[in-house]
Amino acid sequence: MTSDFLGETLKRIRKEKQYTLKMLASKTGVSISFLSQVERGKSNVTLESLKKISDALEVNPSVFFTTNNEELNEIRSQFHYLDLSDGNIGASYLPILVTLNAGENEGNALSHDGHEFIYIVEGELTVIIEEQEFVLKENESKMFDARKTHYWYNYQNKPVKFLLVSSQ
Repeated sequence: MTSDFLGETLKRIRKEKQYTLKMLASKTGVSISFLSQVERGKSNVTLESLKKISDALEVNPSVFFTTNNEELNEIRSQFHYLDLSDGNIGASYLPILVTLNAGENEGNALSHDGHEFIYIVEGELTVIIEEQEFVLKENESKMFDARKTHYWYNYQNKPVKFLLVSSQ
């Protein structure tokens, strides 16, 4: 997902929904200037911003992804995403393969409707759910209510790859 593709898609959907940048900013808690920069391909979004935008626009986050299981470009330098939905839009869940680079722990905790399931494919991931810390290793998983404040971190010196399945 290039910044241009994401920005063009965001702008198209926002206009289809007849939202102004101000309205979308109000619904997401993200600044108007940031949204404008994203739409113009001048800024990338974090996972939490993308989730807020998707929720506010009432769309599945996969609309911002390329189709045919192509490797997605970086949203931010620490994340790589691979959409595993096989182009299905409107499903009640979204499977994504996430690669988090070594030592990456930036970002802010988020919460949203639905549930999340995390399965560690390789490496080790630290997951914080409402201030409770879980260290998940290869072949371990965690499922939780996504309304609880949560985020994940890679405190290791090598990348971690995990399957993230998020329900709507």
